[in-house]
Amino acid sequence: MMPLQRVLPVKRLLIWPLMAFWLSGCAGVVVGAGATTGVAAYQERGIEGVAKDLQIESRIIGNWFQFEHTLPTKVSVEVYEGRALLTGAVSDPKIRADAVRLAWKALEVKEVLNEIQVTGPGDIFDFARDSWITTQLKSKITFDENILAINYVIETVNGIVYLIGIAQDQAELDRVIAHGRNLKRVKKIISHVRLKGAS
Repeated sequence: MMPLQRVLPVKRLLIWPLMAFWLSGCAGVVVGAGATTGVAAYQERGIEGVAKDLQIESRIIGNWFQFEHTLPTKVSVEVYEGRALLTGAVSDPKIRADAVRLAWKALEVKEVLNEIQVTGPGDIFDFARDSWITTQLKSKITFDENILAINYVIETVNGIVYLIGIAQDQAELDRVIAHGRNLKRVKKIISHVRLKGAS
C-alpha cells in the first residue's frame, strides 16, 4: 500500500467515488474487466469467488461509511472466501467493536477476523515502513517459484504482518512466513491462511 494523508491505502481512495453507489442501496461491485478478471481466473477462489468477496468487502465498507464516514480511513478490510480480515489502528476500543459489529452485518460474511489494534496515547506508527514491508513481502513471494503468490493477501500494521488466502500446502505457507521473518522491522506474522483442501 502507498502512504497518503494518515496514509490511506490507494484502495480506500477508490472507495470514495463508490459511496454514492452503496448509499443508494444497490448491491454490487465495480470490477475492472481487464486485469482484474485475468488475475482472478488464476486464483484458487476463481473469478466468481473474487467477485463475491469484493461484493462483501464493499458492503462492509458501506456499513462503516454509513455509520461514521471516517471509519474506513481508520480500518481496512480484506475479504477472502467470505472471511473478512479487519486491520488498522484506532485509539478507542469502541471504534474497534463498532467496526467488527458492522462487518458481521454484511450479507454473506462467514467469519470476521478482528486484527484491529487499539493504540495508546503515545503510540506512533510508521505507515511508510508498514507499506515498505508489505511491498517487499509481496515482491519476495511473487518471485519465489515455489509460491503461488496470487493466492495471498498481505496487510502490515505497526510492523505486524497479517496474511490471508489459500496455501497449496504447509510447505508453501512456511516459505511465505519465512520470507516475512527475514524482512527488517517485522515484529510478528499472523496467518489466517487456509491450506488447500482443508475446510
